[in-house]
Amino acid sequence: MNDKINESIERIQDHDIDLNTLLAMQHFPECGGLALFAGTIRNHHNGKDVQSLKYTAYKPLAEKMIRQIEQDIEQKYGVSYVRVVHRIGHLNIGEVAIYAVARSDHRREAFAACEEAVERVKHEVPVWKEEFYTDGSSVFVEGCCIRTDFAPVSEKKPEAFSKAQVGSIQADPHLTSHQHAHCSHK
Repeated sequence: MNDKINESIERIQDHDIDLNTLLAMQHFPECGGLALFAGTIRNHHNGKDVQSLKYTAYKPLAEKMIRQIEQDIEQKYGVSYVRVVHRIGHLNIGEVAIYAVARSDHRREAFAACEEAVERVKHEVPVWKEEFYTDGSSVFVEGCCIRTDFAPVSEKKPEAFSKAQVGSIQADPHLTSHQHAHCSHK
């Protein structure tokens, strides 16, 4: 039954995310731990007042990569369920951009799996964030560093990636994560 749930949820969505479907509570009676993360749009970034955001993605690759991250994390932590769903499109302050859910026998593994799922999706998956500021300006936020031979997203809009570069990403099953200027890591 878990495979049906896995396949039925799109990981990249251009509409409000249905949290009830994502939680799938009735399917995991063995799990006592449920970790949920909701990333919402905030009204500031780097000292600027944010009005809204726009997320774009290369959906076929993003879907595939999120599913692989989920599988990796399920195996690593021995958890029953990990799902991450990311919104694309124009989002206003307070709207949910990303949900991550992890279910496990115990809370510790659920927390760890949920946190790693969010970090990996934010740092590995080709989802680009453009911030729109109250002063009328906008910028693509640095953060989607998929390969070391790519320029930071702040220097390159999504449409600037060539088909050859996208093809090389698809062909590389061992993509690496990178730290980003706007994130802190322990």
